[in-house]
This record gives sequence, C-alpha cells and structure tokens, in this order.
Amino acid sequence: MSLGWNEILLILLVVLLLFGGKKIPELMRGLGKGIREFNDAKSNVRKELEEGMNEKERQTTSSTTQP
Repeated sequence: MSLGWNEILLILLVVLLLFGGKKIPELMRGLGKGIREFNDAKSNVRKELEEGMNEKERQTTSSTTQP
C-alpha cells in the first residue's frame, strides 16, 4: 500500500493545523537530531561487533599457531 499525493497533502495539512507554522521547524529539527543519534548508535554497535569478531579471530589464530 503506497500513499498518493492526495493522502500526503492531507497529512501535511493536518500537521500544519495541529502544530502551526512556528512549531514545525522545531519538530523537524528534533526529528533530524533523533535520526542522527540513532544512526550514530547503529554505527557504534556495528563497529564494536566487527572489532569483537576481529579480536576473536586474532585469538583463535594465535592460539592455533603456537605449539
């Protein structure tokens, strides 16, 4: 199910009526900040997982090469 132009326009009109013209930039700024923080957290988790996997590989390689 996809939204058409009529539905998007109606949603934007309702948002404008509910929050007013002055609050919308503040809401968008907050939404952008939240998305940015989410992406940063996602990147940090991915980086930690990759580092953990690399560390585990190093431990297994060093333990198998030692007599």
